[in-house]
Amino acid sequence: MRIEILGSAAGGGFPQWNCACRNCQALRAGSFQGKSRTQTQVAITNDGRSWFLLNASPDLRQQIEDTPMLHPRQTGRDSPIAGVLLTSADLDQITGLLSLRESQPFRIYCTASIRRILREHNSVFAMLNRVPQQVVWTDITPGESFCLTTIAGQDSGLHCETFSLQSRYPMYVGRSTLTGLSLQEASLGLFVGSASGPRMAYLPAVPEVDESLLERLKTVDLLLFDGTFWSADELIEVQGSGATAREMGHIPVSSTEGSLFKLQKLRRPRRIFVHVNNTNPMLDESSPEYREVRAAGWEVAEDGWHFDL
Repeated sequence: MRIEILGSAAGGGFPQWNCACRNCQALRAGSFQGKSRTQTQVAITNDGRSWFLLNASPDLRQQIEDTPMLHPRQTGRDSPIAGVLLTSADLDQITGLLSLRESQPFRIYCTASIRRILREHNSVFAMLNRVPQQVVWTDITPGESFCLTTIAGQDSGLHCETFSLQSRYPMYVGRSTLTGLSLQEASLGLFVGSASGPRMAYLPAVPEVDESLLERLKTVDLLLFDGTFWSADELIEVQGSGATAREMGHIPVSSTEGSLFKLQKLRRPRRIFVHVNNTNPMLDESSPEYREVRAAGWEVAEDGWHFDL
């Protein structure tokens, strides 16, 4: 299995267009010891021919252009992108779908609740189904295993299992829309790999780490984990107001209640933080926070990284 990290930042990217926090100011000034990042996007393949996107970031069009293996391979209209797997309906995980609206057939995997939000309650996503079979929507159920297939139904060799992480839907989902939606289908963690080979876990939004999740993660070979905020009150400290990390559905990295401490028993997987917010001090490679992460055996993802499992 080949894994490409096309983007590694949280919503807004790094630097964020309207942010003058210390990190963003230093990066623009050229004095920052770290790299710019686009919004989190991962692509996977088992055969190098059919690629599947994990979510669809707002930066997807540019991320595809920056990744030669995702370019058209034939004259006219063509794409190696066979499908998209959505782990939630958050805006930074779905808006890139609209960049894929140019009548190129592909498959979308998501829970029935997320499909309803996009297809029945947001008319803009009708652009994905202007003609028959432009996009094939395939429902998935947390806890069940399934294979990723191409639009023609060919098995990609990639086997997936999703599980529920939280019951929080995005704020744009109105109260009337929530009626009838399953809270267990709001946000998913993902295991993916070949039938009997190594597996990756992809968890870009995790509200809490409990023993059940910890035991699950001990079985994987590569872990891409929510690194959005360093501290619980990070945005409040930067902006003077706002929500805590957990109120936004993200466990912070630091403190005895954070992911770095709670996942310290993990030894098997290569551990990498993704979906890192522009305010997070661990983006600064000269910072004590970055050194703490590295000393604990974790890495901070960068755009353009790739792995073979």
